[in-house]
Amino acid sequence: MKRREFVQKSALASAGVLAASPLMSAVAAEKVKEFGVQIYTVRDLISKDYEGTLKSLRKVGFDYCEAFGFGDGKLLGKSIKDAKKAFQDAKLPIRSIHASTGATTPKVSGTMNNDWQRAVDDAAELGAKYLVCPYLLPQERKNIDQYKRLAELMSKCGETSRKSNIQFLYHNHEFEFQELDGQIPYDIILKDTDPYWVKMELDIYWTRYADVDPIKLFRDHPQRFPLWHVKDMDLSEDRNMTEVGKGRIDWKQIFTHKNDAGLMSFFIEQDRNWAVDPVSSTATGLKHIKGLRF
Repeated sequence: MKRREFVQKSALASAGVLAASPLMSAVAAEKVKEFGVQIYTVRDLISKDYEGTLKSLRKVGFDYCEAFGFGDGKLLGKSIKDAKKAFQDAKLPIRSIHASTGATTPKVSGTMNNDWQRAVDDAAELGAKYLVCPYLLPQERKNIDQYKRLAELMSKCGETSRKSNIQFLYHNHEFEFQELDGQIPYDIILKDTDPYWVKMELDIYWTRYADVDPIKLFRDHPQRFPLWHVKDMDLSEDRNMTEVGKGRIDWKQIFTHKNDAGLMSFFIEQDRNWAVDPVSSTATGLKHIKGLRF
């Protein structure tokens, strides 16, 4: 889709004109029949058994995944060629990849700050459709001007990615919603980036942790959130992570607004606090989401 067509269709969608579009409904309905997993959940296992861990995730029912550990021509410690074969053998396609800003690793290529084209080319070789900025180190987010510069950098990365039919996105934690220099950093990211070049991967857990309503974000910025991280929050005062379906987040309500968000893919994840082993933890979440009706 050309950029002009995208802007026109986004405007129509915001006005509700495309809400009942058969094509959009068909795409959304098809996507919830597929289920993704963020490989970070099994990071300890994959470091010991690369191929076996991928096959275990496929065996419990995941259809695709999101990877991390990307840069310098490698993915999770393997060359792009070897990593591609491992994921193909496991029949677990890589749909999205987290790619570092590289702000503190200037000698590493294939990052947002150093030879981004290499990241795009490697992602395309792996078959990925999305590249995501996953996290900002504390020294990268000391003031609001850093977020403004980040928005400029992400726009450049997004334009480069689009030329290879890869969409660029930003993944949030809780700190982007905390006031800094009198402004909300996430507002800067949304406002100072073109929605054609830069979209959002909304981490539902961290958004809720920051006491922000994901549904309001979907309504205020329609079609801006094609990717989600699906992980739950337990009932304790500490609001720790828990298996999807065992916490306080109403997933059926959130998925009801998938069309507002523009959801295309989502990844079940649990960063920490596994009650059981990581693969079983993701399987519990998968079973819960599969049992819902959207």
